[in-house]
Amino acid sequence: MSAILSVEHVGVRFGGLVAIADLHFDVAQGEIVSLIGPNGAGKTTAFNVMTGFLKPSQGEVRFRGTSLKGLQPHEITRLGLARTFQRTSVFPDDTVFDNVMIGLHRQGAAGAPGIGRAPVLDALLGRAGASERRLRERAEALLDWVGLSARAQEKAGSLAYGEQRLVGVALALATEPAMLLLDEPVSGMNASETRVFVRLIRQIRERGVTLLLVEHDMPMVMEVSDRIVVLNYGRLIAEGPPDRIRTDPAVIEAYLGQGSAARRAAAEAQEAAHA
Repeated sequence: MSAILSVEHVGVRFGGLVAIADLHFDVAQGEIVSLIGPNGAGKTTAFNVMTGFLKPSQGEVRFRGTSLKGLQPHEITRLGLARTFQRTSVFPDDTVFDNVMIGLHRQGAAGAPGIGRAPVLDALLGRAGASERRLRERAEALLDWVGLSARAQEKAGSLAYGEQRLVGVALALATEPAMLLLDEPVSGMNASETRVFVRLIRQIRERGVTLLLVEHDMPMVMEVSDRIVVLNYGRLIAEGPPDRIRTDPAVIEAYLGQGSAARRAAAEAQEAAHA
């Protein structure tokens, strides 16, 4: 499969601190790939480079063959690359439905794909009613997609943290992305909510959207990923399918250190590889 996203020897430095060193990997069209690593490994920094919130010190990111160098986040979104954030902000006193409507109005005013004419232009042309109906239908469809239809008229601030994150996913999907980057999507979710979210990820992929995740929930990562890319101290230390990553000695050491459990796991992995 052809690459939809290519991270080409990206480096990020903050003064004398190297946050990312020579990161390089591809994501193929239709894949679900997870970017993992211990705290401080550089995962969110990598996401910020891919989506234009941070400029790399070296290298570049290409999306659908187009270099993203110098592009602003909203320009990257228009190309079809959307993201969520670790912390989802909602308007707590507005309903869940109105939160999504506010997001859709903002994206419409910015000319996001699939949203239709900007509301101000529609008003000038006497088409505000039709535009508003389209936005409401879109909001209803998005809430249904992420499983929040039953909570649509509740105040967003009353939702559990995991459900508030789903509002952020709905807004990212509203841009009709070809690829979606999810930054710690199941953070704050219980086991049941995580299982529901895994199904949502698969449904998103079934609709033709490629996914790249940053996530600390390793059982979830192992279950949902086609491939896993592992960072440690800003460096790529492993890449491959879940079964290979699960037993990779470098990955075990990165997560568990040099303790006896890590050495034993690494030894067992090596024995299994040579069996």
